[in-house]
Amino acid sequence: MDAFTFHNPTKLIFGKDQITQLPTQLPSGTKKVLVVYGGGSIKKNGVYDQVMEQLNKVDVEVLELSGVEPNPKLTTVEKGVDLCKREEVDFLLAVGGGSVIDCTKTIAAGAKYDGAPWDLVTRKATPETALPFGTVLTLAATGSEMNAGAVITNWETNEKYGWGAAPLTNPAFSILDPANTVSVPKDQTIYGIVDMMTHLFEQYFHNPTPSPVQDEMVEGVLRAVIDTAPKLLENLESIEHRETILYAGTIALNGMLQMGYRGDWASHNIEHAVSAVYDIPHAGGLAILFPNWMQHNIDVNEQRFVQLATKVFGVNPEGKSNREVAEEGIQELRKFWTSIGAPETLRDYDIGDDQFDVIIDRAMKRGPFGNFNKLHEDDVEKILQLSK
Repeated sequence: MDAFTFHNPTKLIFGKDQITQLPTQLPSGTKKVLVVYGGGSIKKNGVYDQVMEQLNKVDVEVLELSGVEPNPKLTTVEKGVDLCKREEVDFLLAVGGGSVIDCTKTIAAGAKYDGAPWDLVTRKATPETALPFGTVLTLAATGSEMNAGAVITNWETNEKYGWGAAPLTNPAFSILDPANTVSVPKDQTIYGIVDMMTHLFEQYFHNPTPSPVQDEMVEGVLRAVIDTAPKLLENLESIEHRETILYAGTIALNGMLQMGYRGDWASHNIEHAVSAVYDIPHAGGLAILFPNWMQHNIDVNEQRFVQLATKVFGVNPEGKSNREVAEEGIQELRKFWTSIGAPETLRDYDIGDDQFDVIIDRAMKRGPFGNFNKLHEDDVEKILQLSK
């Protein structure tokens, strides 16, 4: 393993009715809280009322920013930054899924920065401070509730980038009640399952270094998700299955599983380029791209794919070459995602190859990328062609 230092400053508050802890989690002296949320589903499922009930127990003024998009836009971030500066907001509360949290993180940093928020996203500038913020999670998917990362889209330039500035953009706390995810519809539940699985895969495929402890943890979480996902999709109101998937999404990307090595993350970079041009669901793009990234990279470390196939997907290696086992593992992943209703090709979103040059350009903005295998323009082109 590589040398590492691990520190996650986010307090995870998990379980039934834990929203009651919200008043005690606000920093001492908080006067104005900006509640950030999306399209209004939290008002339909009762989460909004729960949050406001708790905030009303403390002496704070509550402001609201609604309408955060599934792929949060720079314009929404800018609106939030302006509101925070104008109203002298001193705490932010993200109520929703990963997109709401990503938007809130960027607002928190942008509110304390004199320049344009896009400078932070594009890493032209590094924040020196940020407003504190917490989260009330309503969707199991991104893991943004317990890490520093955020993804923001500039729709004017068709650019979409991930960024973060730990510990400034780590939530101070995150409240996770499985009951608050029960109302998530089936398609969004599927996308969340795919998203957390790709986070696990991205970390699993790293440069050759012994990591048996981390491997066992990643494989174990993957098996738990694969076992639970079909059961949850058969019974979306199951608190037991919602609880398992909710915790899996958090543990998949809070840093614990990649101590001692760097994951790959190339597929995420390609998907960001695709959804910056076409505005498709992030996890839908990943379901299409990731198996093709795998197919493209088998020869980089064949044994890694064999291990995944046998230990996660139960492929029997008897009488088969390593290559056959590896490819069977990829096919098992495709079959699983298809079985739960995830998309298979770019055609599922009416995407052809007419904008591939634009997608490749956006993907290559920061140069060659990927830690398991460095990808260049021709690699991205091949993966996109496989994904048609």
